[in-house]
Amino acid sequence: MSELQPSVSGRRRIRGILLDLDGVVHVRGKALPGSLDAIARVRAENIPLKFVTNTTRVPRRRIVEDLAQMGLQVTIDDVFTPAISARAFLLRENWAPFLVAHPDLREDFAGLPEQGREAVVLGDAGTYFTYDTLNDAFRKILGGAAFLALANNRNFLDRDGELSLDLGAFVAALEYASSRKALVLGKPSSLFFALAVDSLGCAAEDVAMIGDDVEADVGGARAAGLMGILVQTGKYRAGQEKELDPPPTFVAQNLADAVNFLLS
Repeated sequence: MSELQPSVSGRRRIRGILLDLDGVVHVRGKALPGSLDAIARVRAENIPLKFVTNTTRVPRRRIVEDLAQMGLQVTIDDVFTPAISARAFLLRENWAPFLVAHPDLREDFAGLPEQGREAVVLGDAGTYFTYDTLNDAFRKILGGAAFLALANNRNFLDRDGELSLDLGAFVAALEYASSRKALVLGKPSSLFFALAVDSLGCAAEDVAMIGDDVEADVGGARAAGLMGILVQTGKYRAGQEKELDPPPTFVAQNLADAVNFLLS
């Protein structure tokens, strides 16, 4: 059962929502019960809403198409991903990416500079991670290339319903080998949340992040000054909320429960 956390007393009216997708809106491509109605309720209140996901295997175009198949109509601009954050960052710095990621993600990096300072961009390549590719990235980092990571998640809920190894382990391996820290451009990075909040046109304290990842979603949001709503769906495991300081703003049974709390 959801419980109101002490930190929510006197909370401000919500002015923007950042909403995780996998494990919150859907699991393995199937909408979770009540999730689409909850989103429709937010839209009916005209509250700015962005879908933020840490997936680094799927291009933004595909995310929009997949959501449409489950009955959720969104535009490209409604979706905020680490790849899009990284693309903007690379363009600003005029850096040429050395992309270590799933081949499907390459379309989100099309048209970027091919000359100039190189930046290793590490994404979740899945079965495309090879020793040779990681070693090439390691050597480039040693040689002075910038070191960017699209995310730093420990694990994710895989299609078989079990947790699988996520990008964070590969980030940690390259950090250990090179003695360099990666600049993380996805959740839980404060930079990621700042860019996402800016896209809503709200102040951070007026925005809520709803997610199932206690560390990347809720912990990252709280550290960046947002409200953090933890839902007990997806990858959530009992008692995880006790690991956070500050604690989640609210622990909800599901997305519908979270939206009901925010709009009540």
